[in-house]
Amino acid sequence: MTPRSPMKTKRRSSAVGASDTRAHVAFRVNGEDAEVSFAPYKTLLEVLREDLGLMGTKHGCELGECGACAVLVDGEPVLSCLVLGLECGGREVVTVEGIDENGRLHPLQEAFADLGAAQCGYCTPGILMTAKALLDRERMPDRERIKEAISGNLCRCTGYQQIFEAIEEAARRLEHESHR
Repeated sequence: MTPRSPMKTKRRSSAVGASDTRAHVAFRVNGEDAEVSFAPYKTLLEVLREDLGLMGTKHGCELGECGACAVLVDGEPVLSCLVLGLECGGREVVTVEGIDENGRLHPLQEAFADLGAAQCGYCTPGILMTAKALLDRERMPDRERIKEAISGNLCRCTGYQQIFEAIEEAARRLEHESHR
């Protein structure tokens, strides 16, 4: 029998101790109050998926490099794999499940579908959330602003052209709706 390395033993014992402690956090998720108990080391991504059952936010790299896990916290895009769930107490979190408007797709979602901007769809929720934050701040951003805003979102399926066009189309639709 080979001896266990000290690192493996240490990790196991710290994991056991950590699981005995639960964090209790209240925050708003997609417009509704939520109170959640979870292990204090969990990221917001893990809390959203594992504790709240919101599967739209995707696990990607878990290093903050791909953008698949982007959500809005108090209106700003954040990478939920880099934020502890504990940090969200009292804050407003919006995921892709929460951007519809009275059961109707958000104009970004409609434009992505209409223009074929989503292929496999894995990166789409993160891109939608990042683009929503941009369009909430700037009604008609130019192509360079769009490129800059989603530069942290990686997509392996498209050449980004359809994504840029869909965001521009969504901006036009939102502008048109605001003049009704």
